Amino acid sequence: MKLKKKLGMILLTGALTITAVGCSSSDNKEAENKSETSVEEKAENTPVEEKEEENVPTEYKSALIKAKTYSDTMGMSKAGLYDQLTSEYGEKFTEEAAQYAIDNIKADWKENALKKAKTYQESMAMSPSAIYDQLISEYGEKFTEEEAQYAIDNLE
Repeated sequence: MKLKKKLGMILLTGALTITAVGCSSSDNKEAENKSETSVEEKAENTPVEEKEEENVPTEYKSALIKAKTYSDTMGMSKAGLYDQLTSEYGEKFTEEAAQYAIDNIKADWKENALKKAKTYQESMAMSPSAIYDQLISEYGEKFTEEEAQYAIDNLE
């Protein structure tokens, strides 16, 4: 079982690396420059509460950015995301940085479960029962029972 888990983490990390490389093209440079300008303008006009973020360690901010990427692109569960962020085969963030990311990410975990369920349904032709089991499995997606049930109830 440990070998399967390690292999899964390695494959997951590889897929994310490929996705990240594919997403970073020269066309995005112009968008980045515009984004940097708007961030700079926003920083000049920020209220006090956003300035408090300056006290957040860089590692924590990086973990939050990585968590958002995983959540948005892969529809990961809260537990799966935490494990990926702290895994020696994944991102290798400290437990504190990973917990900060989990506590501060704005993710809809039920929608992430539904996204995963649709992937299993469409690409693997799994039954709703098998999808549910995969979604809640500690060796699978690690969604809560409530999140998994939402996904099953909303499959087409």
